[in-house]
Amino acid sequence: MRKLFLIIILFQIISLKAYSQIVYIDMNFILNNSQVGKFLNNYLNTINDKKLLELKEIENQIIKKEQSLIAKQNIIEKKEFEQKLSQLSKEVQKYRLDKKKTLDDINKIKKENVKKILNALNPIVSQYVNENSISLVIPKKNIIVGKKNLDITKEILDLLDQKIKKLDF
Repeated sequence: MRKLFLIIILFQIISLKAYSQIVYIDMNFILNNSQVGKFLNNYLNTINDKKLLELKEIENQIIKKEQSLIAKQNIIEKKEFEQKLSQLSKEVQKYRLDKKKTLDDINKIKKENVKKILNALNPIVSQYVNENSISLVIPKKNIIVGKKNLDITKEILDLLDQKIKKLDF
């Protein structure tokens, strides 16, 4: 009888330890809807709009040069036309390289600052996991179906908003 009682207690202790809480988190939602994420998105949109406006002006200048060259095609000598066409082609190539470099720079800024946000978010999630006895946190993008009560996105979003308001660029 005593052994049976001991086995039952041991089994319950083992089963309690085997219980683990698994939750999920939507990182994209946090990155897009937190105060720091919105701040980053606004900053990137401002830079993007400014750079695209500059590039649009350059593009319009190139188009005007092209139209002018086409209008002068029958007036100027063939050799001079080819030289100006070659020069225009170089300007177009330079424009394309500048546009690619600008977009790459914006993406680089975004990656660096998203990394900063994630580095700030990691201790927040770790503390939340420890305080709430959570065994595993899974990204929402890897979940097909899950109960809404297992989603900790809102709680983590609130904690992140309390800790960080904006980034230094």
